[in-house]
Formats: sequence, C-alpha cells, structure tokens
Amino acid sequence: MQIRTVEDLFYDGLKDIYYGENKIVAALPKMTAVAKAASLKGTFEKHLEQTRTHIQRLEQVFDALGKPAKGKTCPAIDAIIEEGEQIIAEYADSPALDLGLIAGAQAVEHYEIVKYKALKKLATSLGLTDAVDLFDATLQEEMQTDADLDAISDAAGGGKNKKR
Repeated sequence: MQIRTVEDLFYDGLKDIYYGENKIVAALPKMTAVAKAASLKGTFEKHLEQTRTHIQRLEQVFDALGKPAKGKTCPAIDAIIEEGEQIIAEYADSPALDLGLIAGAQAVEHYEIVKYKALKKLATSLGLTDAVDLFDATLQEEMQTDADLDAISDAAGGGKNKKR
C-alpha cells in the first residue's frame, strides 16, 4: 500500500475545489436567471465573476506545483448543487424561492470556506506562501459573499421568525 503524504492531501484538495468551482460557474447563471430580487441577481452575477477568478487562482497554484489543472469529482458539491436544483424546481412559483436560493448558495459558500481554510493550512505547512496568499484572497471573497447573502436574506424576511 502506498503511503500518502501531506502533499498528496493538498493536491487532492486542490483538485476537489477546482472541480467544485467549475460546477459553481455552471450553476450560478441558472440561479441568477430564476432569482426574483435584483439584489440577489446582482450578488450571483458578482460571485460568478469572482468564481472565474477563483479558478484562475487555482490554476496558478497548479502551475506552481508543475501539475495539470484538473478536477476530482466531489460528491459533496454535487449534492449541494443538486439540492439547489431541487429548490428551483419545487419553489419556482413561490415567494420563498429567493430564500431557498440563498440557503442553497450559502451551503456552497460554507463548503468553500471550509475547503479554502483547509487548503490554506496545508499550503502553510508545505511552505507554499504564494498559494497561501491566493487562498486567502479567495477565502475573503467567499466570506464576503456569505455575508452579502445573509444581508439579502435578512432584508427579505429570512432573519425573522415567519411561518409563511
């Protein structure tokens, strides 16, 4: 049995989040198209552009490692995106759609935040300072998007105790 290293773990995590970011680029236009609130549409559009930049940053890390930029199927992100698609299908004509979209988007953001924090720690342990900086820039954007989604949800009534 081959002994796996911290470098292997880092590379696997990098492939995982690369796959995820590419799936998110595919999902965000659908979410933007069905969102009702202009502020939510704007947040999704902004995050789509940021996500494209996140992919470019990941490709810089792959390049620095001398490895091809390729994804590794991530069942977790697939499931989160599938859940978002179910929300779109089930709440298409509902006033609750935007809150459902926000919940789904925040599930994605929280997943990404955890992954980028872990990659940043691994990169630090491996002495990959350029990667640490790239992950930190992305991490800050992911956390800001999460905060923006919180604000939209609160404004839409998602922060209040409403039954309907």
